[in-house]
Amino acid sequence: MKIYFFDTETTGNTHEDRIVQLAIKERGNPTPLINELFKPPMPIPFESSAVHHISNHMVLNKPLFQESPKYLEIKELFESPETIVVAHNSAFDVTMLTAEGIHPTNVICTYKTIRHIDIETKFTNYKLQYLRYALDMELDVGAHDAMADVIVLEKLFEYLLEKIKASGKSEEEALIEMMTITKEPAFMREFSFGKHKGMRVEEVAKIDPGYLSWLLSEKLKNPIGEEDWIFTLQKYLSK
Repeated sequence: MKIYFFDTETTGNTHEDRIVQLAIKERGNPTPLINELFKPPMPIPFESSAVHHISNHMVLNKPLFQESPKYLEIKELFESPETIVVAHNSAFDVTMLTAEGIHPTNVICTYKTIRHIDIETKFTNYKLQYLRYALDMELDVGAHDAMADVIVLEKLFEYLLEKIKASGKSEEEALIEMMTITKEPAFMREFSFGKHKGMRVEEVAKIDPGYLSWLLSEKLKNPIGEEDWIFTLQKYLSK
């Protein structure tokens, strides 16, 4: 199977938002396969531009995603059973692609994978750029640009793959495990935000279950990329 790394930049993080940049890179190939800007069907909010630095002026003469000459190529690539696509927090990126009519067949999420194997909670944060420095990646790229993130993503993927292979698994077995981890909901172990930051979820469930109820209601308002938190909170609140 061929492996491709991808990242999107978008107008926001709700079901109504759309892609403004897509970057795709094949494993081991230093040349990007695709790194394109797209004009979304709504204005890019200033708050989003402040993060990814893509302005409405920059996409003014760009095609809509589904009208891009690259659209069918992207769709065929992502939906091929011979392709594995890799993203960090893939639930979000896949949701954005699905809104554009693209349904990836085989997906690996490095965010879910590293959380799964980090049993001892070595990392206090699982954001891509945090992991870049925590793992001492020597890369001459910026941040909050789709292609820059893809380059970091590939390095993270190779790190995780070697970690899993170290347990005696072949590369094929390791890839299957990573895809399985991606598909299954996972328990969140520790809060990395809010008033209980640094505390384990099971402890907070004992001393402040009301906080868990409130947090669940907040996550349900915009569930994109929040599947694991929703799963965890519902499990604890049902006990």
